[in-house]
Amino acid sequence: MSDWEQNNNRQSDFLTEKIKVKPVNKRKLIRRTLITAAMAVIFGLIACVTFLVLEPVISNWLYPEEEPQFVTFPEDQEEMSPEDMLAENLPEESAVPAQEGDEAVKLGEAQIQDILSHIKLDLNDYKDIQAALTAYAGNLKKYMVTVTAVTSNRDWFDDIQESRNQCSGLILENNGIELLILTNYSTIKDAERLSLVFYDGAQVEAQLKQHDSATNLAVVSVDLSDLPFDMEENPPIATLGSSNSQSLPGTPVIAMGSPMGISGSVGYGMVMASGSQLSLTDRNYNILLTDIVGSRNASGVLFNLKGQVIGVITDKNTYSGMDNMICAYGITELKKIIENMSNEIKKPYLGIIGVDVPAEANREQGVPYGAYVKEIEFDSPAMRAGIQRGDVITALNGRSITTFYSYSNSLMQFEAGSTVELKVMRRVRSEYKEMDFSVVLGEAKDVN
Repeated sequence: MSDWEQNNNRQSDFLTEKIKVKPVNKRKLIRRTLITAAMAVIFGLIACVTFLVLEPVISNWLYPEEEPQFVTFPEDQEEMSPEDMLAENLPEESAVPAQEGDEAVKLGEAQIQDILSHIKLDLNDYKDIQAALTAYAGNLKKYMVTVTAVTSNRDWFDDIQESRNQCSGLILENNGIELLILTNYSTIKDAERLSLVFYDGAQVEAQLKQHDSATNLAVVSVDLSDLPFDMEENPPIATLGSSNSQSLPGTPVIAMGSPMGISGSVGYGMVMASGSQLSLTDRNYNILLTDIVGSRNASGVLFNLKGQVIGVITDKNTYSGMDNMICAYGITELKKIIENMSNEIKKPYLGIIGVDVPAEANREQGVPYGAYVKEIEFDSPAMRAGIQRGDVITALNGRSITTFYSYSNSLMQFEAGSTVELKVMRRVRSEYKEMDFSVVLGEAKDVN
């Protein structure tokens, strides 16, 4: 064999040299796979947590959630006296043009009787009055709703049965997000769901917002987006009037809602008395007595002839011998409570029952004007602070207190948990001495 062939064979042997594949390390491969999977899970969890934390922030930034407007009700306005009402209706020929600087003319009883003697009514006038009242009551129905509380239970055969209880509601306010309705708490407190029917037949679902057990009242809400379009744009809102006028007895009123225990019933009459008070913890309520005969299960409100709500019908009748007459809480004492419920503010609790200081006691015994403490509830913030029966509260956080009503309204300006400073006059031997107390307000108890 030649040298060239031998050299070519050696090159061929080099090119056909066998390369061995490195064997697979299964344990190492499994370990790397598990590490990769674990890292994927960890990064996935981190991504989820990051999304959950940042998503609300980003959403609020991109689509800011609208906050409900704070609900407030206007202060009471002085009602027109009967003399002023008659003066407005004087015949034109007897009216004297007012001159600048002239004093207001006061009508005497004889003049009033003379004016009334010239007013002659016949049957047609009575028909016109009744027709006018009927039309007026029909217009007021737009402020009322029927509240249905639905609860479910199982019978002996394990079938689900629904029970429904109804009461009336009053459209209070629109806070920009919800429509707020005032209604009875005892009727809806155990409800699994609430259904509202408006004057035009529209039906929507509602939610309980807050309640006040002392007055058996509650505020429920409906999302504006759930209302029919025309009502969402311009919902009918009732006007809260005043019930603190001394001339309130004799005022014509219309009971709307369920005064006869039947939804949609109406009662006509007048306020007969308004002097009786229901004394409850930290607040006294004026009870209006009407001559409207109603049901023990009555609910609804009293409207005056100005279209204003002056009372909320209640079964708390403080007038003996008048069991079948419709009674109502005066709206003046309820305004702040309704306002707090509408804004979901917890009702503050000090724990006293009190009255005004009569002028005779101030004049003859030297009792200072303020909120006179008749009773103190056991283990209440007032008792723990050292306030005693017979004390007179004269200031709350620097605000002068001259009546129990002013004390109650001042107290309702604060939330449960707030600390308030009280000035109290206490009788020591034969004179009253001023004392200061710092009290942490509690939350009103649910008595129902």
